[in-house]
Amino acid sequence: MKRIGLTGGIGSGKSTVASLLAERGAIVIDADAIARELVEPGEPALGALVAEFGPRILTESGTLSRGELAKLAFSNPEATKRLNAIMHPLIRAESARRIETAPESAVVVYDMPLLVETKQLDLVDLVVVVDLPEWLQIERSVTSRGLDREDVERRMQAQASRDERLAIADYVIDNSGSPAELKAAVAGLWSDL
Repeated sequence: MKRIGLTGGIGSGKSTVASLLAERGAIVIDADAIARELVEPGEPALGALVAEFGPRILTESGTLSRGELAKLAFSNPEATKRLNAIMHPLIRAESARRIETAPESAVVVYDMPLLVETKQLDLVDLVVVVDLPEWLQIERSVTSRGLDREDVERRMQAQASRDERLAIADYVIDNSGSPAELKAAVAGLWSDL
């Protein structure tokens, strides 16, 4: 089994790269998807988040308001630490379980935006960083995902820096160009794997 850690900052294109690798046969384990599963009504993480950040993070129907949680959790470093202390051990445990259950012959891609910050490098054999200039991360997050510029900048400050991610990279995919260039870069990675 090849275990690939895929990471990059907000708006870097990790999800696109993960999709392109899945098209080639990789098994993708998406930390963000796991995080969403862990905060469904009835799951322990939701109760812990409400206890920590208050009931205003819930919608009228009792589901998590991710936007409200993000506003509170990324408002200052201490709040971000409290969020991470609740979520990251749960995400790590479920991710490790899914990696372990993958077939021995598989290429497993662990799509983890905070791979550096959460020190989960021991779960993977190789780290792939999707990289682009920070101004482009902001622009893509605002225009493509409809996020608020200030919110994106706060999230970026809470994440590892571009230099920190690049320092642990075994392989870098430049996503500052066109979709065709990104597709070619992923094909090159797959060939190398």
